[in-house]
Amino acid sequence: MGQDSNNGFEILQAAPCHVERIMELYAKARQFMAEHGNPTQWPPTYPPRDLVERDIQDGHMFVCMAKGRIAAVFYYRAGEDPTYRVIEKGNWLNSQEYGVVHRITSDGSARGAASFCLQWAWRQCGNLRIDTHEDNVVMQNLLKKNGFQYCGIIYVNEREQRLAYQKGREGR
Repeated sequence: MGQDSNNGFEILQAAPCHVERIMELYAKARQFMAEHGNPTQWPPTYPPRDLVERDIQDGHMFVCMAKGRIAAVFYYRAGEDPTYRVIEKGNWLNSQEYGVVHRITSDGSARGAASFCLQWAWRQCGNLRIDTHEDNVVMQNLLKKNGFQYCGIIYVNEREQRLAYQKGREGR
C-alpha cells in the first residue's frame, strides 16, 4: 500500500525524516486557509508535531512526491473513525467498511497533488470518508471535484461542527 505512482506523483508512507517538511506544509496550509476565509479550522499549533510523529510511527501519514519533493501530505487509515459514528442532518452513503482521510494539504507547487492523494486513498478501500470546516470552500470544491458527496454534519471534539463527505463505489 505504501507506493503508487502516476502522473508524475508518487505516494510514500511518511518517515521521521519527513517531519520538518510536513510541518512546513501544515504552516503554509494554516496561512492559506486564513487568507481564504477559513481562519479558525486549524489553530496556530495544529496539527501538533507529536501528533504528526505518532501518525508516522503508526504508519498512517503519507506524502505525495512530485519531482523528488514532498508536494502534499495527508493522514489515511482504513477502519472506523469514532468521529464519524454520529452524523446529523443527513446520512452516510453506506455503512460498509471505509477509510478516512484527515489533515490533507498541498503546497500548491504541483497542480493536482491533493486530488491525486484523494484518488490514491479511495483506491485503497473504495469507500472513503472525510470532513471539513464550513468555511473551507476550497476543500469543499476539491471534494466535489473528486466525486465526494455531502452527507451531513459531524462533530470534532464533540463540539466543533464539520461538513461530512463520502465517496463509495456503486453497489457497495
